[in-house]
Amino acid sequence: MIQLKRAYEKVSPTDGYRILVDRLWPRGLSKEKEALDLWLKEIAPSNELRKWFDHDPVKFHEFKTKYLLELQSGKAQTAFQELVQLTKEQPIITLIYSAKDEKNNNAVVLKDAIAKTA
Repeated sequence: MIQLKRAYEKVSPTDGYRILVDRLWPRGLSKEKEALDLWLKEIAPSNELRKWFDHDPVKFHEFKTKYLLELQSGKAQTAFQELVQLTKEQPIITLIYSAKDEKNNNAVVLKDAIAKTA
């Protein structure tokens, strides 16, 4: 099972294996409070794509297309394969993200992409 959760929400025992999927550390949060099992920076959108998208819901469809392309090569592809493997090993995984928009962010894209590999 894959869940999504904002970094600013309280840690819960039901989170299971917690993975931060952002390139940048969430502002104002300590590493101890986040209780992460893994910070998978390489799976996050490139800085260029992140800045272009700027969490604009109008750009989300195009962002998703470009982000999925990024996940098909280099370090992002390796990180994605690692994430897929973790979903097979861990009963519950929570993808942690810092975006305010809960519907239009990279964690949503990742969850969908993982579901398509199953």
